[in-house]
Amino acid sequence: MFAYFALQIYLYRYQIEKPMLRKLVWIIFACTLFACSSGNTAKKPEEDSLHYYPTTPRVISKSQFRELFRKIKLFYDTSLIQTGFNGGFLVAKGGTVIYEAYNGTAHLKGTDSISKNTSFHIASTSKTFTASAILYLIEKGMLGLNDSIQKFFPSFPYKNISVKTLLCQRSGLPNYMNAMEESGWDRKKIASNTDVLNFFISNQPKLLYPSGTRFHYSNTNFVLLALIIEKVSGKTYGNFLNEFFFIPLQMRDTYVYTHADSARATPSYRWNGTKEAYTWMDETVGDKNIYSTPRDLLKWDRALYGNQLLSQAIKDSAFKPYSFEKPGIHNYGLGWRMYTLPQNKNIVYHNGWWHGNNSCFYRVITDSLTIIILGNKMNPNIYRVKPLIEATTELSFSYEDEQN
Repeated sequence: MFAYFALQIYLYRYQIEKPMLRKLVWIIFACTLFACSSGNTAKKPEEDSLHYYPTTPRVISKSQFRELFRKIKLFYDTSLIQTGFNGGFLVAKGGTVIYEAYNGTAHLKGTDSISKNTSFHIASTSKTFTASAILYLIEKGMLGLNDSIQKFFPSFPYKNISVKTLLCQRSGLPNYMNAMEESGWDRKKIASNTDVLNFFISNQPKLLYPSGTRFHYSNTNFVLLALIIEKVSGKTYGNFLNEFFFIPLQMRDTYVYTHADSARATPSYRWNGTKEAYTWMDETVGDKNIYSTPRDLLKWDRALYGNQLLSQAIKDSAFKPYSFEKPGIHNYGLGWRMYTLPQNKNIVYHNGWWHGNNSCFYRVITDSLTIIILGNKMNPNIYRVKPLIEATTELSFSYEDEQN
């Protein structure tokens, strides 16, 4: 209205009376006014986090959701996206997703955008499934935690190695990848779990430490555990997990890799974008080779809170530290890494790395906080979640390198 009267004064003052000239002035005025108006309406307000606030279940308030959302988004934008992250990211509290995002393409030079259904090689995070399968069989009375490995494989040459020492990484067995390469394994021959077992029976590489005396992270332990699962259940490792874990939990985008999956499996890349080559170690299971998604791993996380799969007593034993040779808060349970914090506010987790695949699966149990990061292009920032945990909880702890 003010602009209308201002224009009338302008026309009167400068005695613009000719109809055509007056009409031109009005047209210019109208166009200018429209442009200003359009510019104002086209400007979008800053995205509000409550746009993502779930309708159900509402386990946290709107104010808490907003605060968490913005902190998590800041971490994602700065620690991951700015460092070339290619993968999937999800953070949830009490099972409610606070922030979820996917970036990049499954094939780096392709057009297949990464989505909620893109399955990634979760590498050593697979060990949490292997350990849980063993504990499941223990609860069914099909084997014992202290059973000797020789009960299942009588020709196994090492004494005093039990199911338990395999689970908590205290067997002293060297990593099969190093031992077999050093002995001259034919790299043209793809190794199976049975090949690994037979190698240790035939070659008998020396133990790194006497069994049960010291923690040493070794993939051999979990290759043998996968064989025990198959021996006891009469099913392949993949079929067992599928029947008792993946299908009941509706983990539809999760599977154990076999050579038949080579065409559909998401490839992995080095930090510079070079595709990783297939190697002789790419078909062993138990220590790695589960493909999954952030959403499916959230289902796995939620199942571990209830008694659907395992009793609370046996889960407590899995999340209990077993190695105390080194001082500090970093430890290992039965298939789980952990930070042992004061007042039992422990963090249980497992990272994974294989070729260019990185995985991070953190469970801050006392806060019911879950952090899942999966990528297929080498990026060590995927593992650096301590600042995110401290920003979203009241926990504060010193970072320690994982024991090897």
